[in-house]
Amino acid sequence: MVQDANSKLSIKECTGYACGDVASNFYWRVFDVFLFIFYTDVFGLPAAAVGTMMLVTRIIDAFSDPLMGALSDRTQTRYGKFRPYLLWGIIPMIAAGVLTFTVPDTSDTGKLLWAYGTYIFMMLAYTFINVPYGALLGVITSDSQERTKLTSFRFIGAFTGGSVVAYFTPELVSVLGGDDEKLGWQLTMLIYGLLSAILFIISFATTKERVQSINAQPVSIKQDIQDLLHNKPWLVLFSLALIIMMTITLRGSSGTFYLKYFVGREELIGQFTLLYMIALAIGAAITPLLTRILDKRQLLLVLMTLVVIFSTLFYFVPRENLLLIFGLQFLIGLCLGPKSPLVFSMYADTADFSEWKYGRRATAMIFSAAAFSQKLGGALAGGVMGWILGSLGYQANQQQSAGSELGIVLLMSLLPAAFALLSVLVIYFYPLNANTLQSIQQDLTLKRKELLNHGSR
Repeated sequence: MVQDANSKLSIKECTGYACGDVASNFYWRVFDVFLFIFYTDVFGLPAAAVGTMMLVTRIIDAFSDPLMGALSDRTQTRYGKFRPYLLWGIIPMIAAGVLTFTVPDTSDTGKLLWAYGTYIFMMLAYTFINVPYGALLGVITSDSQERTKLTSFRFIGAFTGGSVVAYFTPELVSVLGGDDEKLGWQLTMLIYGLLSAILFIISFATTKERVQSINAQPVSIKQDIQDLLHNKPWLVLFSLALIIMMTITLRGSSGTFYLKYFVGREELIGQFTLLYMIALAIGAAITPLLTRILDKRQLLLVLMTLVVIFSTLFYFVPRENLLLIFGLQFLIGLCLGPKSPLVFSMYADTADFSEWKYGRRATAMIFSAAAFSQKLGGALAGGVMGWILGSLGYQANQQQSAGSELGIVLLMSLLPAAFALLSVLVIYFYPLNANTLQSIQQDLTLKRKELLNHGSR
């Protein structure tokens, strides 16, 4: 029997779903904050080579997202389409995390090849479990406000996991590795992998897949892709996610360089990143309240405009003014916190739009293509960062030149501000406002009630 897709979600289910993103951020936040500086300062690779590697590997990985979406959309098990992958992907994730942060005793060329191979493996393992996890959001409930609540829980979980990573990772590496920093990174990633396994199991056990397509007939992957390319709301979100991810990745990855080399206070990296993660979590937590005042599109416009302003101000802050540096970082995090709940809830809305307009619902394809855009944005940001640092003379673990310092400051301020401004322009083209969504939901609800009545006979 088909379950009610408009069911109100319990705190238990929302929290259980959020556990999956706590688990994911034991990996993603490590990549975002520490991976670039790990490759340059521990692994020993040139900054420009790291930038190119991140661009190439993430582009390769990004193309795996739609394939994973198509696979999971066509999966049929007694546990649903998407939930089983939360169990199937655990062991590859643990293995890939440890191998990525393993430094082989080989030549510089061998190290670079190892970095390419293990990072590709890591991102594919992440895709295998995270694309179905993201798509699960679209089938737990069809109620737009409940989706916003669920995504808020999800990203509170994400930022909680990210806060743990930001604050404890340097300490864990030091305690577990002692004088051997390379061993410290391996053991830290092993611990994170085991913790993530427990959390994914909880997420699997506490969630249900309720939303079923009004048209259960399978279609070709080509048809799924054609539906995406004709889905204007999704196309706008695809571009928006790519641009905002460049903003976030540039600031997240350059923050460690900023504290270590420009401010000269490496010991503050953990506190600086923790404050940012707390701000992101607060922003995510208040998102359902904010959407009662402004619809999702209007809210994103306001928030990204504020990111432009605060990021621009960051450029003018003197290195010795820690209070202002930390204050602006908190405000930027507060503005970016609602971004993820809003955008992922909007992706679920575009799945409804596709079903309403074309009679077909490729939920995982929509979310996987969303992941594609985010990874592509992160890849481009990583490439830009590496090339800028390399061209301006960055040298690992040394006093930086004036040009290199300028590059680090630009990566924390004016460049993210420029991408945030571009995102504001893109948001104007998003067509699904609150009234349009309400009309779509009413039509789909009537059709699902007919399906419920038919299924109960």
